[in-house]
Amino acid sequence: MNKELIFGLFGGLGLFIYGIHLMGDGLQRVAGDRFRNILKALTSNVFKGVLVGAGITALIQSSSATTVMVVGFVNAGLMTLTQSLGVIFGANVGTTITAQIIAFKLTDYALPIIGVGMVLNIFSKKRFWKFLGLFLLGFGILFLGLNIMTSVVKPFANDPAVINAFVSINNRVLYGVLIGAAITALVQSSSVTVGIILGLVSIGLISIEGAIPIILGANIGTCATVMIASIGTSISARRAAIAHLLYNIIGAALFLIILKPFTLFITHTSSDAVRQCANAHTIMKIIETCIYLPFVGLFAKVVKKIVPGKELIIEAGPKYLEKHLISTPIFALDAATKELVRMADQAKEMVNEAATGFLDLNEKILKNLPKREEALDSLQEAVTNYLVLLTQRDLSEEESRRIPALLHSVNDIERIGDHSENLMELAIRRIDGNLPLTKSAVIEIKAMHDKIDAMSDSAIKALNTNSTEEAEKVLEIEKDVNFLTEKFRQNHIDRLGKGECNVRSGILFLDMISNFEKIGDHLTNVAQAVIGRLQWNAKKPTT
Repeated sequence: MNKELIFGLFGGLGLFIYGIHLMGDGLQRVAGDRFRNILKALTSNVFKGVLVGAGITALIQSSSATTVMVVGFVNAGLMTLTQSLGVIFGANVGTTITAQIIAFKLTDYALPIIGVGMVLNIFSKKRFWKFLGLFLLGFGILFLGLNIMTSVVKPFANDPAVINAFVSINNRVLYGVLIGAAITALVQSSSVTVGIILGLVSIGLISIEGAIPIILGANIGTCATVMIASIGTSISARRAAIAHLLYNIIGAALFLIILKPFTLFITHTSSDAVRQCANAHTIMKIIETCIYLPFVGLFAKVVKKIVPGKELIIEAGPKYLEKHLISTPIFALDAATKELVRMADQAKEMVNEAATGFLDLNEKILKNLPKREEALDSLQEAVTNYLVLLTQRDLSEEESRRIPALLHSVNDIERIGDHSENLMELAIRRIDGNLPLTKSAVIEIKAMHDKIDAMSDSAIKALNTNSTEEAEKVLEIEKDVNFLTEKFRQNHIDRLGKGECNVRSGILFLDMISNFEKIGDHLTNVAQAVIGRLQWNAKKPTT
């Protein structure tokens, strides 16, 4: 009997967890990257965030997965802390759908559901039906696992020792909270814990009084995954993870205070104990969200106090690309140019941080470069798509000439970001290898960096003000960069010949000089675009 119990519990739990994962995986693969796009697009305010968070979590069957995505977006600068709070609140509501599904007690239909899912998944050629089959397969396996677990445990429901053990859980509220938190932290899914509890409730081992504290603990335990995901991320991302933890701890404390009247209320929502537990889970999360929503601003301030520090805000999305401007191309082009200036500023900062990290052996200053690169790539895509949309409008001759120049400039600035990443990698190689540079080499790298910095300043001014004078400065400095590149390469060869230079350090030196030269080439392209085709004179409308 013990062997049957252990095997049944272990195998049933395995099927149950696997079923939940298959359900979420099937729906995610049907949707592709749409969940991520929805999260980014529809979280402009907290209320939208709640709906989006609840909807996506209900589909992917994991509040942890949704919240981990949110932490990633906040870390990348795609979402603010306040925006993330709405999604986090909604995710906690959406995760209760699993319990509601389980409460329908579809265990008798587990095998035919698995059969239908298998047929669709294996024999369908269309992506939608194939992954819908995967979802149904997971759906059926979930109930099959639950059925196996409850079947092997059911004979023990009349065992006095087992009954006494579970009675002690039913009567010890805090003990139940700790059990729920521990199991969920272990299996990394509150849905799994709640599902197990519903199974035990269905055979009478746990009462509604004992189940609710365990569910409250499960909500706290699910934060473990998100806290782990936030390690090593930005301050804002860590704040989002802490917000998730606080939301669940404060919510659990609130319902523990009113546990008896709340339990009494829940018993009136259904005559079925399993449905009562599912309802308790859902109603708790809805009430918590309704309580938090009016105080989102205050909640964000509290979180910032808990995780203090000044966060470098790198906005990944566009600020000026308004769709309604497309119908007025002259203003739309101005908006695109402003975003181009933002890109150029970002690229300049990347070059400066990479150069400083290399020269000062400062790895800490390099930590924001990958985030800046993601922001630059995001802006490149946004500006390019915006300009492509603009080409479909009725444009003047001058407007038609500006668009190709802007498109080329977008790509040149993005390439500067790529070269900055190369500089960052060279800096890391120097730091990790503790590679020395001669005093002459350091002076030469600084000289190249100063020239590139001056080119960047003039190129940004040229873009921002449409100044051919500033663009000409870029072209003049570029001549100096080309001259210095050849001179410094020769100096390097001379140092090698005299044995003054470490060979590995010398390779880094040459790569730094080469990347600076290529950055100069891209800045030159931007300046030439200003001189050649960005220059225009807009006539002010007469009044």
